[in-house]
Amino acid sequence: MSPISKGFLMVGMMVSLFLFLVCGSASAGGYGALPKEELKQYVSEIDLEKFGTPNSFFDADKMGDMTGWDPSKWENPKGDVIKIAVAWPHSGPGALNGDLAWACMTFVAYDINQRGGITVDGKKKKIALFKADTMSRPDQARTIMEKMILQEKIDAAIGTSGSNIQKIINAAAARHGIISVNVGALDEELQHGENFSRYSFMVADTTEAIGRGMAHYFGKVRQKEKKFYIICQDYSFGHGMGEGFKKGMEEYYPEGRIVGEDYHPLFATDFAPYITKVIASGADAIWTGDWLPDAGNLLKQLRAMRVNVPVANLFVDEPNSLSDIGVEGTRNLFNINHHDISGPAFKNDKMIKHHDAWHNNWKTWTTAPYNTPLFKHNGATIGLWTQGFYWYLNVVERAGTMDVEKIIETWEGDVYQFVSGRIVKMRACDHMAIQGFRVSEFVPPEEQKVSMNIEPYCWFDTCCYAGPAWDVPAYAVLPPKCEDRCAGFDGWGDPIK
Repeated sequence: MSPISKGFLMVGMMVSLFLFLVCGSASAGGYGALPKEELKQYVSEIDLEKFGTPNSFFDADKMGDMTGWDPSKWENPKGDVIKIAVAWPHSGPGALNGDLAWACMTFVAYDINQRGGITVDGKKKKIALFKADTMSRPDQARTIMEKMILQEKIDAAIGTSGSNIQKIINAAAARHGIISVNVGALDEELQHGENFSRYSFMVADTTEAIGRGMAHYFGKVRQKEKKFYIICQDYSFGHGMGEGFKKGMEEYYPEGRIVGEDYHPLFATDFAPYITKVIASGADAIWTGDWLPDAGNLLKQLRAMRVNVPVANLFVDEPNSLSDIGVEGTRNLFNINHHDISGPAFKNDKMIKHHDAWHNNWKTWTTAPYNTPLFKHNGATIGLWTQGFYWYLNVVERAGTMDVEKIIETWEGDVYQFVSGRIVKMRACDHMAIQGFRVSEFVPPEEQKVSMNIEPYCWFDTCCYAGPAWDVPAYAVLPPKCEDRCAGFDGWGDPIK
């Protein structure tokens, strides 16, 4: 299929588009629009009006034969390929995040390669992946990115857990003129001021938007707890999560108040001093942005010290640690999610097909950690990371080339729909994705069927997990603008009239 760019559509390209629509294609997504009535089930009327019709969407019917996909047995294809660095901690205390990322990126690449690759510069190219082990260390991140770019000759990089590390990845990509796809780091400052690079695109949502989104839920939906304690990691991401929640409380829940806040070192092992302060404060809920392994360790120690108040969170959803704690200890969790939407998780056959392509392979894996519950399903963070990678490859194919300038042109202002139904827009002025959230209450296995609506009708039988859920609309949590770059544009990236 000849790809469609944002430029003038020449006659030959129009013919190719016609053939695509008639005959189909092994593309990285579906082109064209879903019916507006169908789109309404995924977003609010206000959001749909502002997003407009997606330019493209993930189409599970176009997936390749996923039989045999196993992240522990990945092999790169030979020949003329698109080279992508998967820049995460693949060793050290944050290595589980790298394992998660490797599963996500190999899933996408396996699918695209089974289709025969994507068409760029007049030829089909498959995807080759390279582990860029940051070890969660800035010095190592600098070293490995230079190696990836200068020795492996990568075409793009995708990352990562840790905004401090993503900043280094973005800077390296900018120096060498390649695309940096950020699906994992959430600090909005990555796209602001001197940190901004036209080569970096932030598919991940932002700390401020996430914090505001959770406050929106407690103030506009739940309206119960009023005294909140913040526990987050002590670097830009954690402080951003805390500030975002406080801003959201002022905006959406002025009746509530913050009774304390603490910021702990990354990869902390002793949370008792912080938990003791939570108890003394009289807080009736906790907000944390902690990611692995801190998220699981914090919850384990909270419950061990008999602190059973609600824990509002982004990443306290890791089923291995939740299963260790058990059903009773994982009640009272409220998770904000950047991929899924409220209601039944599987609204059509395509969603089921996409889930089964992941889950049915998972059942055959024997290599740790991939054979653990963490990798059982492909929603939540796995969903965002995989769909973010699909979005990038879809943009590349629509650009029709690996020419970076044309990729940038195609991605700026693009509107895309994930397999979950969530619609996202890449704000052109600062390359930040606009999207809404889902907040779910974690409930025992027998109550999870309101979300997990296919057999066995529960996500996990060893812990509480997603049950009743509510959507936070995108218009309520627009990412903060880069004021210098977005002057004259509103929060949606549209010109101010």
